[in-house]
Amino acid sequence: MSAADTTTAKVPPVRQSPPSGSEAGEPGKPGRKSDGGAGVPWLLLAPCLLVLLLVLGYPLVRLVTLSFQHFGQPQLWGFQEAESAGFANFAKILSDGEFWAVVLRTVIFAGGAVILTMVLGMVIALLLQKVSGWVKALINIVLVASWGMPIIVATAIFKWLFDADYGVLNWLLDKLPGVDMIGHNWFASGPQGLAVIMLLVVWGAVPFVVITLSAGLTQVPKELEEAARLDGAGAWGVFRFVTLPILKPIIVMLTTLSVIWDMGVFPQVYVMRNGHPEAEFQLLTTYSFDKAFVVNDYGTGSAIALVTVALLLGVVAVYMRQMLKIGEVE
Repeated sequence: MSAADTTTAKVPPVRQSPPSGSEAGEPGKPGRKSDGGAGVPWLLLAPCLLVLLLVLGYPLVRLVTLSFQHFGQPQLWGFQEAESAGFANFAKILSDGEFWAVVLRTVIFAGGAVILTMVLGMVIALLLQKVSGWVKALINIVLVASWGMPIIVATAIFKWLFDADYGVLNWLLDKLPGVDMIGHNWFASGPQGLAVIMLLVVWGAVPFVVITLSAGLTQVPKELEEAARLDGAGAWGVFRFVTLPILKPIIVMLTTLSVIWDMGVFPQVYVMRNGHPEAEFQLLTTYSFDKAFVVNDYGTGSAIALVTVALLLGVVAVYMRQMLKIGEVE
């Protein structure tokens, strides 16, 4: 072996430069990403979007059309043509004191129901984290069963519970010393009656909130909770600074859905008042129904319903803004 063979190092192979922009952009080259799959999600969503357009789009367009027309029973039966009313229906309801009283009553009712639902749901979900597995499973079964109960059945049960003559609640309260509740009519006044209906709405909404929050609580890192306790935080501190921020997206979503559902409460009020809600029990949904199908003023009823939709769209806008803020933070 010569000296040249022992001192000369092997030169590594030269790396080839990446393909130029023209080569990378050519179809079929490895450097180009295929754009053929961009339309696949829209293609898969097309049937669902079509169904939504047919089921929700046409009624909404028809609602907007009726709200700008003089449309009563003669127009319904085809005896007269519908006439354009412009903004007369909206001017009529917006200048009516009864309408604003119904709006205020609806907002108070929905706000109270949402707050009570979220507080009870959070408390129950937190307590479920402290019990054994079989107890949690049993409670979840009960929650799902109550959540799946038809609204009409639940309303009939509540009517029996709060009945003036045969109600179980009056009988139980009458057993307390110094309390006389026999024959008490919970629906003699609007506030008491709406409080009963609010309890019915909360009873049906709490299971969904509890199950959703329980699922969210499983995603809270135990290490963060333990670190907060080591730093001296109590139970409230751990909940406020660790649990609550992690659950914020879920809480915002549940609150928004609860507002939408509770603003649209109809069968509970309608069935509880035997199909004829008094003025003190009118909410926006029942008020719109009465104007349209009792008074046969479909234009005014549609205008009230459209105002309700506008209020709910405002709630959705607030929800979207909050979710975008949460996304920016993350």
